Amino acid sequence: MQYIKFIIQTGDTELKEVLMAQLTEFGFEGFEENDEALLAYIREPVYDEPAVQRFLNEGEIRYRREIVEEQNWNAQWEENFQPVIVDGFCTIRADFHNISVNTPMEIVITPKMSFGTGHHATTQLMMQLMKDMELSQKKVLDFGTGTGILAILAEKLGARQVLAIDNDEWSFENAMENVKKNDCKNISLQLGSIEDCGNDKFDIILANINRHILLNTMPFLYSSLNKGGYLLMSGLLKDDETIIVDKAAEEHFKLLLKCEKNNWIALLFEKI
Repeated sequence: MQYIKFIIQTGDTELKEVLMAQLTEFGFEGFEENDEALLAYIREPVYDEPAVQRFLNEGEIRYRREIVEEQNWNAQWEENFQPVIVDGFCTIRADFHNISVNTPMEIVITPKMSFGTGHHATTQLMMQLMKDMELSQKKVLDFGTGTGILAILAEKLGARQVLAIDNDEWSFENAMENVKKNDCKNISLQLGSIEDCGNDKFDIILANINRHILLNTMPFLYSSLNKGGYLLMSGLLKDDETIIVDKAAEEHFKLLLKCEKNNWIALLFEKI
């Protein structure tokens, strides 16, 4: 499978953050940043050329495109993948990293073309808030699991049952590999959408996706939680806070906590 790489020429850190959030809604699945550009990746089958070009041209964004073969992408990703330590409690590394781990938690992630290697602010925000949540013996849904990193952390924090779901086959296969690599026993993986959960109920739902999907699925997320359950969400920019909080209030969620990093936010809600 081929990917299309967009090299967006900007050194503006805040613009990069905004563009990453907006481009995910067009189907972009991976990003890299350097001092002079944002690199954004999208699978060729889901690439809507007129829509993406219209969006970038309207914003007067300078960019160019390249075709990236899957095997080339994997080699490039591995070459650039560095270990991450989140909040002093969890080290995220690849299996080819030979490092000393001095944190209570360790997660080994094979770096492939899916979100959730621990580098992005939204993943770190989710993990920081999960550290202080009571997950012991809880039933957890990881909605849009990506690499499976949050599902893996949930099990390591004591969850008795975790359902990790994603509608992207590449992410699903990557998550399967990572779950096995971390010797997880309580995680069930499912290829599909949130509706495929049926009438199942959870104590905690993790949802690191994007504003559009979170708004559309808020009623289902509410109905899928046990009373007093928690919804932890990210994939959101600071500017998304008001619309998300208002929608959550409509569904009778109570906002408990907000965490912020690099213009991104994570929000913790309780079902009341």
